[in-house]
Amino acid sequence: MALQASKNLTSSIFQSKNTIWKGPNHLLRRCTSTEWSNLTERPKKKVTDMPPMSEPVRGLPKAIYANFREENQHTKVTIMPNGLRVASENRFGEFCTVGVVIDSGSRYEVAYPSGISHFLEKLAFNSTKHYPDRDEIINKLEKHGGICDSQASRDTFIYAASAYTTGLNDVIQLLAEATLRPQITPEEAAYRDNTLGLPKLCPSKNLDKIDREMLFLYLSQHYTPQRMVVAGVGVEHERLVEAVQKYFVDSKPLWEMEQLFGKKNISGVDKSVAQYTGGIEQEECDIPQFASAGLPVLSHIMIGLEGCSHQDSDFIAMCVLNMMMGGGGSFSAGGPGKGMYTRLYTNVLNRYHWMYSATAYNHAYNDTGLFCIHASAPPNYVRDMVEVIVKELVNMASSIGDQELRRAKTQLQSMLLMNLESRPVMFEDIGRQVLATAHRKRPEYFIKEIEKITKDDIVQVAKRLLMSQPSVAARGDLRKMPSLEYIQAGLIDTEGKMPSGRKLSLWR
Repeated sequence: MALQASKNLTSSIFQSKNTIWKGPNHLLRRCTSTEWSNLTERPKKKVTDMPPMSEPVRGLPKAIYANFREENQHTKVTIMPNGLRVASENRFGEFCTVGVVIDSGSRYEVAYPSGISHFLEKLAFNSTKHYPDRDEIINKLEKHGGICDSQASRDTFIYAASAYTTGLNDVIQLLAEATLRPQITPEEAAYRDNTLGLPKLCPSKNLDKIDREMLFLYLSQHYTPQRMVVAGVGVEHERLVEAVQKYFVDSKPLWEMEQLFGKKNISGVDKSVAQYTGGIEQEECDIPQFASAGLPVLSHIMIGLEGCSHQDSDFIAMCVLNMMMGGGGSFSAGGPGKGMYTRLYTNVLNRYHWMYSATAYNHAYNDTGLFCIHASAPPNYVRDMVEVIVKELVNMASSIGDQELRRAKTQLQSMLLMNLESRPVMFEDIGRQVLATAHRKRPEYFIKEIEKITKDDIVQVAKRLLMSQPSVAARGDLRKMPSLEYIQAGLIDTEGKMPSGRKLSLWR
């Protein structure tokens, strides 16, 4: 009886409605498992019992999404009492890009030694009146998750920074210090045998002529409020204007607070209009042999024609023509939007095995422009390369297919919209447009203007290009380089044939 009672008790403990005794090992696993808080098996959950994916995860902050009203902002422009222009466009998000766009660059160095703009670019964001060294500036930016940069081009100088919007006031202060109150110590200005010695950027003969006094003289003449635009993306316009008033207007530039150069050295800003002349520039040099790396030895040429400024009525058509010509390198992974069906690919790179690259460029400035094609090939094919490029330039004014025009317009529209998704690109677009015209045209305007371009417009701008004298630049082994007169003769010929008396072969 006692044994039977013990069995009944054990059965009552380890057997219930949902649990059946399966031995001591099973009991041990059940008791030591952290999945169950008791000995009773729970029913398995179905997928439908889980929280739906449409609901936020518990414990996380509520997500905030952009709406059409917030993204469809218009560019606001304010002119400060001293003539400084402030332009901004708010965008959804926590980051902002702000900077200063200045009407300055190498084209204004007529009365100065060439290379001043490159000096200033390398000295940007160094010691200022408020910050003793570059480390102080970087530390201040890093507190707001920011970065800074400066770029000098032929007609524009840009100081820019990206950071959290909460640090806008500090970022504007940094930009004001970098542009209006740099110290430029003698140690910082002494770039004698460094990268500034490169002739392309700063001729070696001018290195000893550029000193601290000359740099401040240049700044005093070109870094004036009327020649500057403070632009911002992702910021409230009122906050930006308030910060600019404090650090750009109320605070004077360093050269107005200290005597940094002699009065007799002051010269006005060069306002001469660019005069296109054409011509040829050749640099024969020993090309390095990369035998160990298996890299080819190439000669490079660029043939350019006078284009138009970005204020010209033909500017949009010129941009479409540039996309239609396209080009690139001999090797490309391809894919949509890579321009594999552009003329320089289909007519040049895919046809001549010895062509390593062929790319069209359209440079537009305030008063003129340059449309050019750069190409590279082995030295033995230099003459053939020139003939091919000249022929393609002449054929720009020939018949244009509906499909290639449609493709070029679509690719240009797509590139415009995709680039403007980036805040730094949008900042530069706002700054450059406001600096040139005092207002900004929206992307929608350019999309419509691109859509209006016809085949006749492309032929018209192509004929306009061919009326100018060519500008030729060549570098490398140029023993087979034709003369400028031969290139001019080929551009005049209706078929683009140079006076060589021979037929170009695909297999030679």
